[in-house]
Amino acid sequence: MSTTSLVIASLLLTIPIFISYKEHLGLEKEIIISSLRALVQLIVVGYILDIIFGFENPIFTISLVLVMIINAALNTKKRGSGIKNVVWISFISIAVGTTIIMTVLIISGAINFKPSEVIPIAGMVISNSMVAIGLSYRNLNASFKSRRGEVEVKLSLGADVNVASKSIIRDSIKISMLPTIDSAKTLGIVALPGMMTGLILAGKSTLVAIKFQIMVTFMILSSSSIATIIATYMSYRNFFNKRKQLKI
Repeated sequence: MSTTSLVIASLLLTIPIFISYKEHLGLEKEIIISSLRALVQLIVVGYILDIIFGFENPIFTISLVLVMIINAALNTKKRGSGIKNVVWISFISIAVGTTIIMTVLIISGAINFKPSEVIPIAGMVISNSMVAIGLSYRNLNASFKSRRGEVEVKLSLGADVNVASKSIIRDSIKISMLPTIDSAKTLGIVALPGMMTGLILAGKSTLVAIKFQIMVTFMILSSSSIATIIATYMSYRNFFNKRKQLKI
């Protein structure tokens, strides 16, 4: 793709800006800022990856993955407002999920321990785990407010906080996993996913692209479920005080 082609394609950005302006959504500034931020971030990351790929040093690779996990954890802070140590909880959850998935992929030989393979795959694992955790936090906050009476009745009948919160925990985990599950249902029917499309555009065999996409789909489902379960069970007790009462 030439620079001219990229500039022309960038004109598509005027469509959401126009819609926001016409419908008085007030998102014009946010769209422009987010687009410029994405542009700068991608350019910077591109140069950093180019350097790291040249080194092929495990320390640099692991360090970059760690930085990605930290940033993902920080981005969940807004979704988990009111939850104590939410960034730390998110970091542990994403780190555990990412470590398990990447270890399995490397040991099985699905990918090699090279920066050019580890970093892109880890990025997909981390980003999807971040989104899933954010959905779980939002549902926890909303459910403990809207279903306060239900929880308090269970507590008054002698139920422990875990039992009283069980349905909310279950719903939060389910809601956070549904988008990934729904996406998996439509693979190859509604749309060709990013990994598969990228490999096909790069000239790889469609069978090779399919194998990689199957691997990506399964790893995203697994990592999202691991991270969400850990984050949800580590955070739900924040809605109770030391006397096992719901916080006001």
